Amino acid sequence: MRLPLRVDAVLVQAVIAAALSFAHLHDLASAAGQHGWKAWAYPVSVDLLLVAAWRQLRSGGVKGAGWCWFLVALTASLGANVATAGLLDLGNVPAWLRILVAGWPAVAFLGGTLLAHQTPKHQGAPAAAEEDTASPASTPELPVMEAELEPVSPARTSVPPALVALARKVADDHRTRTGTAIDTSTLRARLGVPMPLAEAIATQLT
Repeated sequence: MRLPLRVDAVLVQAVIAAALSFAHLHDLASAAGQHGWKAWAYPVSVDLLLVAAWRQLRSGGVKGAGWCWFLVALTASLGANVATAGLLDLGNVPAWLRILVAGWPAVAFLGGTLLAHQTPKHQGAPAAAEEDTASPASTPELPVMEAELEPVSPARTSVPPALVALARKVADDHRTRTGTAIDTSTLRARLGVPMPLAEAIATQLT
């Protein structure tokens, strides 16, 4: 089954406009003394710079640079269209226009190079993620120990040796700072454990 041929009016219009602009740029470059292949290279250079600037704007890069070179290329294209509309004698092109046409390759090279080396903006989420991964090293141990020891039954009197060693260090630190032995309530608050377990630990410290 043969599918019907559909013609996109917008695409046709874009092709016609691009062809006319291309021809105008070629005619202006040729009138300004750029003959042969050089006259055809000018419209290609202008259109490529225009496309590169537009791509920069759409890719999320630096907007200022994208708009700057987009306007430069658009001015060159629009200027050629206006100049070849009968307002300018192409048989006697002024010296300033010859200078502009001759200097265009350097301008286009600069713009293309700057656009090619522009990097998209990156959000700071990766850095924040790295900080988050590094933060557990500074997390206090007591809250974790409290979460693990919370279900301990008051009737259970056996205490892990590591917890007894930690409690002994806390008690020694308290005695050094205050000159008195640590009481059960203070020990429970410092270790973050239930009172029955604190009492069992206190009996092993005496």
